[in-house]
Amino acid sequence: MEGSGSGIYENHPYVPRDLKLPGFVPGFLSQSTILGVYGLSSVLVVLLTWLFSGRSPKKSKIDRWLMCWWAFTGLTHMILEGYFAFSPEFYKDKTACYLAEVWKEYSKGDSRYAARDAGVVAVEGLTAVLEGPACLLAVYAIAKGKSYSYILQFAISLGQLYGTAVYFITSYLEGDNFAASSFYYYAYYVAANASWVVIPTLISIRCWKKICAAVQVQGHKKNKTR
Repeated sequence: MEGSGSGIYENHPYVPRDLKLPGFVPGFLSQSTILGVYGLSSVLVVLLTWLFSGRSPKKSKIDRWLMCWWAFTGLTHMILEGYFAFSPEFYKDKTACYLAEVWKEYSKGDSRYAARDAGVVAVEGLTAVLEGPACLLAVYAIAKGKSYSYILQFAISLGQLYGTAVYFITSYLEGDNFAASSFYYYAYYVAANASWVVIPTLISIRCWKKICAAVQVQGHKKNKTR
């Protein structure tokens, strides 16, 4: 498709308009359908995890909510981000595969996904392969009261914060001009990623306090035995 005085524009909805995506196939599903399926799936995961966590009366509400968070974020990392990391030509999909549709839609907020930006692929790949399974392990650790629960949650949260920081900083350094409109910028790029800043920060603070308290108690016990 020809642009007026700017050379050849590609036939896709992403910015920059001259981004080359040979073989691009427009999405088949509407925005409401994509978001609706994701929202309902997320609610189902949280609900099932909450009900499962209720089988242990000793678990606090905070621990139960944390199990819900780790189940939700773990499956998101493994399924959604895993699909992106290992499907380099999702934008060519003609089957209306839901996962491909998700990334075709999200790329309107950050076209680096459709463009297969090396930094984004690296962050998402590591997140899917390492943090995804670790999140599900955190669900198990909390459920069983494992001694490594807090250090595991702390490590995952730091990883999520690091990945999100790299994601935002690289975008800024590259011009921060990858959204099709201000709506997609704030709805997808900012809002959709905000939970991976706020929640991991709160979990990191909580785990830090718990670990420090445990070390302090252990120190008091050693002093008493001397």
